[in-house]
Amino acid sequence: MKNTTKFVLSIGIIACALMSQLTADSEKPNIIYILADDLGYGDLSCYGQKRFETPNIDRMAKNGMRFTQHYSGATVCAPSRSALMTGQHTGHTYIRGNKEFPDEGQEPLPAALPTMAKILKKAGYTTGAFGKWGLGFPGSEGDPINQGFDEFYGYNCQRIGHHYYPWHLWHNDEKIILEKNTGNQTGTYAPNLIHEKTLEFIEKNKDKPFFCFVPSIIPHAELFAPEEYMEKFRGKFLPERSFRGTDSGKNFRLGPYGSQPEAHAAFVAMVTLLDDQVGEILSKLEELGIADNTLVMFTSDNGPHKEGGANPDYFDSNGPFKGTKRDLYEGGIRVPMIAQWPAAVEAGSTSEHISAFWDMLPTFAELSGADVPANIDGISMVAELKGKKQKQHPYLYWEFHERGGRQAIRVGKWKGVRYHVSIQPDAPIELYDLSTDPGETTDLANEHPKVRQKLENFLKEARVESSFPAFNFPEPRKVKAYNPHAH
Repeated sequence: MKNTTKFVLSIGIIACALMSQLTADSEKPNIIYILADDLGYGDLSCYGQKRFETPNIDRMAKNGMRFTQHYSGATVCAPSRSALMTGQHTGHTYIRGNKEFPDEGQEPLPAALPTMAKILKKAGYTTGAFGKWGLGFPGSEGDPINQGFDEFYGYNCQRIGHHYYPWHLWHNDEKIILEKNTGNQTGTYAPNLIHEKTLEFIEKNKDKPFFCFVPSIIPHAELFAPEEYMEKFRGKFLPERSFRGTDSGKNFRLGPYGSQPEAHAAFVAMVTLLDDQVGEILSKLEELGIADNTLVMFTSDNGPHKEGGANPDYFDSNGPFKGTKRDLYEGGIRVPMIAQWPAAVEAGSTSEHISAFWDMLPTFAELSGADVPANIDGISMVAELKGKKQKQHPYLYWEFHERGGRQAIRVGKWKGVRYHVSIQPDAPIELYDLSTDPGETTDLANEHPKVRQKLENFLKEARVESSFPAFNFPEPRKVKAYNPHAH
């Protein structure tokens, strides 16, 4: 009798534990993070775009929270993604630049680093990435399937990710040859294929917590869109701009962009396609009955580009801001960001919280119940999403090692920018009051020396030298003094 009682009690305890775990899992939100490639702050109609509309992304803003002071991890691809994955800004994260490998891929994230996907996987999430990676060549320790993702489908290499009709993609460790793109054929538009795999992942994992990372290559150059989208916009954005690129030869589809005689129409077609794909993701969540408990975020990896025929001036792609991709002025790093989560985020709300990519890791960790790793720069934004009192950053920091070296710092309303760091690493910074001058038109450094000094002190505090020499500023060169107002 005693043994029977113990057995019944044991079964009861196990059942309770299982029910408790099931309840805990059901309370964890699914997370979908959609990352556009080189989409500017002003490229969405809900952020002021006047020449074309993005109705599905606008619907996200109507049903969720629109952020007006959100920043990318960097001003180019790989370090921006590294900041996102590691929760560290470019003064600390491992990948601080676009370091290419000859055949395919970029410098790998080290295996020992805690990453967003590893943390969520450990917390019980099924993890998938669909799109462009750029943080480790195939088979390396930085390969997405070695960085916490259960499934990856897309471009491992951001250089191959320049092309919309590539010869191959990757599914985990399998190279998928796209036969219809052999030679110069254009039979398979890769973003459509990747989108199908994204929807499949969501449907397959609808009954358990999942993290779906969607780093699209749209609208990065080259400017190619399927004909059914091109025909909608052909001749509507005059005068057109043409671009003559690489359409054959040894470098064809290995980095250099293809030609585009209708670049304006192509750009709008691409953003429209991306908007449609966002709409289909949202519709899939509704169809599966999991929309209420799914946090969907949409943003961009940096400011708008000028490559492959792109014309950010024509579309006012950087909105009210100065600069584009590779700049550390606002236009290069301030990006749109929208969060939709019906169960927790107030519909139609707007946030002025000053935030950045490195905040995503602690945010998702808190939502999953995971521990936040030490030595990160991010601050969880769960309170802001839920309309509660939000902790603020003492500062945000960026650095960029090309074009003479650049640094930027944001402290409250103040923004400090220093260019040509490799020439004069201790040159005075330019100082802007973003509350009255978001376009960074008037340098106030001489009028506010104490504020300038405070920001310069933060610049020194914010970074440590990278263990990888290519990700540090070069030694200063002996050249004439740098004039900050001459660039």
